[in-house]
Amino acid sequence: MICPDSFKGSLQSFEASQAIGSGLEKASTSFTIIEKPLADGGEGTVESIVRATGGQIIEKEVSGPLGEKVKAKMGLLPDGTCVIELAQAAGLPQVPPQKRNPRFTTTYGVGELLKEAILRKCPRIVLGIGGSATCDGGTGALQALGMRFKDAEGRELQGIGDNLPKIHSIDQSAFLKAEGIEILIACDVENPLYGPQGASYVYAPQKGASPEDVQYLDQGLKHWARLIHQETGISVDNLKGAGAAGGIGAALHAFLGARIVKGIELIAQLVGLEEAIKDADLVISGEGKFDQQTLFGKVIHGVMKYCQKFGKPLIVLAGKIEWEQLSQELPEGILAAFSIASGPISEQEAMQKASFLLEKVAFNLGRILCLGRENNEKNTF
Repeated sequence: MICPDSFKGSLQSFEASQAIGSGLEKASTSFTIIEKPLADGGEGTVESIVRATGGQIIEKEVSGPLGEKVKAKMGLLPDGTCVIELAQAAGLPQVPPQKRNPRFTTTYGVGELLKEAILRKCPRIVLGIGGSATCDGGTGALQALGMRFKDAEGRELQGIGDNLPKIHSIDQSAFLKAEGIEILIACDVENPLYGPQGASYVYAPQKGASPEDVQYLDQGLKHWARLIHQETGISVDNLKGAGAAGGIGAALHAFLGARIVKGIELIAQLVGLEEAIKDADLVISGEGKFDQQTLFGKVIHGVMKYCQKFGKPLIVLAGKIEWEQLSQELPEGILAAFSIASGPISEQEAMQKASFLLEKVAFNLGRILCLGRENNEKNTF
């Protein structure tokens, strides 16, 4: 059973899955291969779930993180569930490096996608919030749903991080409710909304924020938390995961009743991962970089827990392995880990050739698995 995460910057999870499957098939036609490409709420979430469930993808033009028009994919599953990726409308790769500053980016386009799902009367919405370029506390998304923010002089404010400290009042008169709709936020971190471990201090520097910007945004998020409590009676100060994606989880939890859940656990449920692992003889997963962070709610960690539950061997294929620098042994539950890099090679070249390299390692792994069998198939590598 093949269930990798994306190899960020080079392969989406379904492309990685196809490469591994192709390598195994070239090694031997005797394998029965099941592919379930995965994600944890970030890049590739829509594609992974739609491919695994037989759903369909639709495109909608929405506002990007800087207000420009972008085309974003949404997934509609057979049971009516709508799957949305924040990164499709507010992703960091959509912002040129020289323009990156989370004080001036918005989740407005994410709100437009949510609005589409609500108007379609989807019974459940799954929102993956990985890979954001934003730190607007979700105000952009709320604005797209009809909420209005005003400063002390009554002037309307755009939903961006820069305006968080300026919000004096909130107008919900035209806000689109999501009554009767279950909203689940797929998230792989537990950071709070503000403070030393919050959205601004931990993630804003990666999105282009200076030390001064970080302090400004943190104060803005703290002010926003007070306003949320004042408006709804709901405290988001200690909400786990509220600090992910610039704080959008806090806003959607308070105003739409959204629940923040572990991304890999939710997606595993949607694609039937547990049953597939239970029936497998061997499980192969992978990601771009296999290191200590892998065990903090990411895809491989989720896969590993199911493998441990059913006593199944797990092999990890990765672009870069840094585990041996951190520990003498692999985590319990992982049989082996292999880098796909073949000899001295730059990271850029490895990323460009990722599909070929992954297929080649899978081929060699397949040959080892077939050791002792009669196999006259031609060696194609």
